[in-house]
Amino acid sequence: MFLTLVAVAIAALVMAGWRAPVAAQSVSAENPHRLPSTHFGSDGPVAAHGFDVPPGFAGARVANNPLAMDATPIGAATCTACHSREAQNFAHTTHALGMQVAEAADPQTPTCETCHGPGSRHAQDPTAKGLIIAFSHEGGSPIETQTATCLGCHSGGPRDQWTGSVHQRNELSCSDCHNPMARLSAEGLMAKPSINETCATCHTDIRQQFNRRSHMPLPEGQMACVDCHNPHGGFNNALIKTDTVNETCYQCHAEKRGPFLFEHAPVRDNCLNCHTPHGSNQHALLVAPVPMLCQQCHSHVRHPNDLLTAQSLGTGAAPDERLMGRGCLSCHAQIHGSNNPSGPRLHK
Repeated sequence: MFLTLVAVAIAALVMAGWRAPVAAQSVSAENPHRLPSTHFGSDGPVAAHGFDVPPGFAGARVANNPLAMDATPIGAATCTACHSREAQNFAHTTHALGMQVAEAADPQTPTCETCHGPGSRHAQDPTAKGLIIAFSHEGGSPIETQTATCLGCHSGGPRDQWTGSVHQRNELSCSDCHNPMARLSAEGLMAKPSINETCATCHTDIRQQFNRRSHMPLPEGQMACVDCHNPHGGFNNALIKTDTVNETCYQCHAEKRGPFLFEHAPVRDNCLNCHTPHGSNQHALLVAPVPMLCQQCHSHVRHPNDLLTAQSLGTGAAPDERLMGRGCLSCHAQIHGSNNPSGPRLHK
């Protein structure tokens, strides 16, 4: 009975402590298990969550501008005195939020000059090109300087292959695809409202292919160019995200990977032997209609050696069932490979 009363008393004390409001306390040697104050609504800038210095932009440094080596930092207040409109647009971006946190923890942290370099020479002669790092093709700053400034923070990961990539060789700057000074897109600080629209700025021919009868579901918003491509670099000119075309396709079409008991050699070699990846006016993104596509390889043995033309259609002079319906696929249905013991000709 006595033990029962003790247990009830302890439970009551625990519940009272849980229900009572507890003021936020800082982590210290005396209170090692207390969460630190969030400092929400604080009048003065403070480092939140117990960190001495916030991560991210806390390590920001003034960018190096090779065309103005003798320039010195002048601070963001001088920049915004002239560039008020840019400052208003920039205030809503991810970079601005990060810089505000870093500056609150350390007022000496550079902001504008983190990307644009020291501004003293530019302030003395605002019309001279190159005295400030300008992220445009007309601003006077070399493309190498622009990309090196961005990669100073955004190095590694998907950008490991930037050097030597087709975009880098064609002298694209980061600002050709991204606009860190304004929030034009939902993510990625793109120069256009979406990734697909940004890519279509240059790749207009590819964008038109998505208007064909059979196409990837990109216009419907179910995928983006970066689902297959890495625009920051890759191991080939197509900038696909994997080592081979087939590996990229298998990311979604896993049922085509195999292994199969009976394989179709062109399929195992490259999906592009039969399919065009962006859009086609043929069924299932095929590069040519069946059976003409099949006859590009199967043209000398047994029945495929019969040349099938428009006269072989149902309305032609010599109708042939192999050209109607699904053509060759009416019989050779497992065209990507078969695991059936009776499927050496991909019938089942």
